[in-house]
Amino acid sequence: MSPAPVRGWSPAGAWAEAEPAVHWLDTPDRTAPREPLSGPTDTDLAVVGGGFTGLWTAILAKQRDPGRDVVLVEGQRVGWAASGRNGGFCSASLTHGHENGASRFPAEIDVLEQLGTENLDAIEATVGEFGIDCDFRRAAALSVATHRHQVEWLRNDSAEFLDRDQVRALVNSPTYLAGALGRNGLALVDPARLAWGLARAAESLGVTIHERTPVSRLRRAGGRMLLDTPAGTLAARAVALGTNAFPSPLRRIRLHTIPVYDHVLVTEPLTASRRATIGWENGAGIDDVGNQFHYYRMTADHRILWGGYDAIYHYGRRIDPAHDQRPATFARLSEHFFETFPQLEGLRFTHRWGGAIDTSTRFCAFFGTAHGGSVAYAAGYTGLGVGASRFGAEVMLDLLAGKPTPRTRLEMVRRRPAPFPPEPLAYAAVQLTRRSLQKADRNEGRRDLWLRTLDRLGLGFDS
Repeated sequence: MSPAPVRGWSPAGAWAEAEPAVHWLDTPDRTAPREPLSGPTDTDLAVVGGGFTGLWTAILAKQRDPGRDVVLVEGQRVGWAASGRNGGFCSASLTHGHENGASRFPAEIDVLEQLGTENLDAIEATVGEFGIDCDFRRAAALSVATHRHQVEWLRNDSAEFLDRDQVRALVNSPTYLAGALGRNGLALVDPARLAWGLARAAESLGVTIHERTPVSRLRRAGGRMLLDTPAGTLAARAVALGTNAFPSPLRRIRLHTIPVYDHVLVTEPLTASRRATIGWENGAGIDDVGNQFHYYRMTADHRILWGGYDAIYHYGRRIDPAHDQRPATFARLSEHFFETFPQLEGLRFTHRWGGAIDTSTRFCAFFGTAHGGSVAYAAGYTGLGVGASRFGAEVMLDLLAGKPTPRTRLEMVRRRPAPFPPEPLAYAAVQLTRRSLQKADRNEGRRDLWLRTLDRLGLGFDS
């Protein structure tokens, strides 16, 4: 039975008193700040970025060669950006799903999926090896249909198909018409604690980490790579770039990503009686299969994290803390939440935030080198960086080593995606695509001329 209506409560306004803060980062357990770089320094490998890509690169570099000196610099705090504010879905997919990967890399999709599985296994092994307390747990991935035309999409999925009664027996929502249950390809995690744990693991291996050390310029001189910072120059034999959504020190790749803002709400903890009204005892990570989709999961303390749907691009590729808070999106997310779970009427959200995702035109990561092979980069994860960043780190280290490996021979690694156009074309194209995807969701999934054109050019994506 639903609780009595709460005075002053509304489905669209349940977020209004939520803290404008990231749930994962809003904890007294956050690690103490590390000292910034204090003066000119020389190292074997400089890693730029204290998110998952940079942290995995530092760890794997020391594991490959314990004698190599590794310095990681981060402009703000370890894990403060996308790595600490995502939904905590750690997927085995390296290609943003089988269909997206198969359409772009048909000859190697089976290899990529095997590499993705091995990558997820390796993440779990590292969490165990270093005792990282991040609530890492394998979980089923449940995709749900909320419109009739989506049922057949799921019926053709390789995962286990569930009819309406079967899916509602797992998670009780009146909006569910069918589901597809995938197993072994997903883990759920507290992403901030994972980042903090990886930083401690890196330091235990001998990596030096400097926070509050932004890099303003990257250049080559005297056979060394030089990174300009406020404290002086960091000189290195090799550099690995994990800047992702933020402007890369390599200007040549800046047009290959755009920052798209995603927003998230987190509820207050659900009581046992509230949890009983929705089931969800298998702890699956859930998404719906619309073009504009929601993703959601239960946290360790029985909150529901609910995000997605709107993907907001700001003119000029601007990244600004002001973009983290978007009332119109929070109201829409809140309303959609209570449409999905009307039995939770009266529940309130405690946290609301947003952050930038680095998106590429192929919707999965790309890789490359510069400065004669002394600099490597990985970017464009498009929301899959929690898991795929470790693979990206392996690729960067392979590229810096300069010897071909099975990873560097992959078409996915050898071929870069098409760049986004400069402004104002980028903004116009994103807005047109967004409107077309909304129209497709209202029109039984039928794609208009613009989306069909993108498909023909190899730039389309059906999430």
